[in-house]
Amino acid sequence: MKYLVYIFCFAFIFSCNSKEKNENIEENVAGKKLYDMYQPSEMSTLMNEMYAENLKIKNEILAGNTPEVFPTDFLKIHTAQLSDFKKRNAKFEAFSKLYIVAEQDVFNSESAMPVKDRFNNAVGICISCHQTECTGPIPRIKKLLIK
Repeated sequence: MKYLVYIFCFAFIFSCNSKEKNENIEENVAGKKLYDMYQPSEMSTLMNEMYAENLKIKNEILAGNTPEVFPTDFLKIHTAQLSDFKKRNAKFEAFSKLYIVAEQDVFNSESAMPVKDRFNNAVGICISCHQTECTGPIPRIKKLLIK
């Protein structure tokens, strides 16, 4: 029991020292402080822009209007650089192609399907893709669905 207390105290002392070192992430260069800041990937930035654009489209549909111009920036989904730890795979490629087709269909004024259903279909493909890989944004994406 005595040795267990010593081990616990020893571990506590070293964990405190390592926390102090990790909390000081800044570097001092020529009298200026630099911080290791998160830089979103090109794909992350694109996804946020797509979300904002889809929110505008949703509001347009809710106002009774049919969106007319497909945002061509959405096509960057095929080329935008992913985060360093992610790689394009067959699932991502398949979902991104399906998404673009579904999103373009939202702007098809000759479609027999109601625009609300076409929009929800495109959002559903986003959700399906994110269920296979990056699940964090799913609750936010679900807010785009028109009920």
